[in-house]
Amino acid sequence: MAETGGNLFAPLPDAREGEVFTPLLERGGVRIERIVSHGQTTPQDAPFVQDADEWVVVLRGSAALRIEEQAEVALAPGDHVFIPGGVRHWVTRTDPDAPTLWLAVHLG
Repeated sequence: MAETGGNLFAPLPDAREGEVFTPLLERGGVRIERIVSHGQTTPQDAPFVQDADEWVVVLRGSAALRIEEQAEVALAPGDHVFIPGGVRHWVTRTDPDAPTLWLAVHLG
């Protein structure tokens, strides 16, 4: 875990074969991770569902996200979304031509 420092932007791992999740910090029920995507989407029949609330922000690239019973949301750098725990959600698009860099904060 990179708790002492680092740079979120470099070096980015190659995520063309699968998303790369890098833990950055874990303290008192809060977990922060860097996610690098490159064209990945969530299969319709296998949504993400997690116990903890999650707040995500796109730092580079682009993506789209759909949260259960809500419309799809397009995300560009700086756009952020709160995903309540226990709610199904899907990444419906990430940039196929360049890495998409996310910062995810898991709460509780």
